[in-house]
Amino acid sequence: MKNQLSHLNKMPKSLRESLLTYAMVVVIFVIIQIMISFGMISNLMQGLLVPLCVYVIMAVSLNLTVGILGELSLGHAGFMCLGAFSGAFFSKIMSDIITINAVRFTLAILIGAAVAGIFGLLIGMPVLRFRGDYLAIVTLAFGEIIKNVINALYVGSDDRGFHFSLKDSFALGLDADGEILINGAQGIVGTPRDSNFTIGIILVLITLFIVQNLIHSRDGRAIMSIRDNLIASESIGIHVTKYKLMAFSISAALAGVAGVLYSHNLNSVAATPRNFGYNVSILILVFVVLGGIGNIRGGLIAAVVLTLLPEMLRDLNQYRMLIYAIVLIVMMLANWSPQILAWREKYSTKEFLRKWKSKQSMK
Repeated sequence: MKNQLSHLNKMPKSLRESLLTYAMVVVIFVIIQIMISFGMISNLMQGLLVPLCVYVIMAVSLNLTVGILGELSLGHAGFMCLGAFSGAFFSKIMSDIITINAVRFTLAILIGAAVAGIFGLLIGMPVLRFRGDYLAIVTLAFGEIIKNVINALYVGSDDRGFHFSLKDSFALGLDADGEILINGAQGIVGTPRDSNFTIGIILVLITLFIVQNLIHSRDGRAIMSIRDNLIASESIGIHVTKYKLMAFSISAALAGVAGVLYSHNLNSVAATPRNFGYNVSILILVFVVLGGIGNIRGGLIAAVVLTLLPEMLRDLNQYRMLIYAIVLIVMMLANWSPQILAWREKYSTKEFLRKWKSKQSMK
């Protein structure tokens, strides 16, 4: 035990915190799998496990923009929408060509991440010139534009190739053997259901690995310096635009991954306000704020608690939202109250290791 604690104390703080976060995710996964095997989780709750992973990925990725870069974005659901539709579109047209589900789904994830990341880069170029409330309003507008354009898009295919229209399906001019792939407001129907909870957890761990390593890298320190003092960062030669675009595009790409995971959990996906509207962006922002801005693990916990809580309290009927509101207040106090923060620091792992090391040196 002493050797283990000594080894833990010698670890860099960043590595120790990252390993603790990964271990927490793995433990939650194992516990849930055990509960499922013993029939302790209802089918309704099991249906929430993949969306839970989606929201965790969204919260971690948005924290990169809001917490690490320090810019307020309200269009995160738009990037999720891009990833969902690009990944689902690829899977549908390749379902008969690539018959190995794992290979097809992996390629769909890469395509969804690439499309969302490229749009994040293109949108970030003009958008990141704004700051504060202006940036929030512009990103909100871009998120709604993306959703509404996809909602009005018609795509079909036949022997002559792909056909596009923003009018209706008849304007596609398909042959008799043609197939409508994206049908406007009805979206994409017949997406292969390749998502499951295990894959969701793997993607959560990959997302955490990418974000945690970026934060603790040289680029991550440059991004955080821009957040803390833009003028000072420019004065020491940090390329502000480059690092802003880096953080914003990586955040968008990870949101695209969440979109692919989401779209492959359903038989059909449509660009509705319920799925990809600004309320979804605000909900993800709530996870980030309640978990602690810049606190990756806190955002993860907030996403898990606030996603599962409404369903766990469903039997309480009219008291469900009251308890939900109380939990929101408690979580806000736990992450922002100076007294509670001081208490948490006093009993943290770092403080425990410091006291243990002090006792060992006195012996």
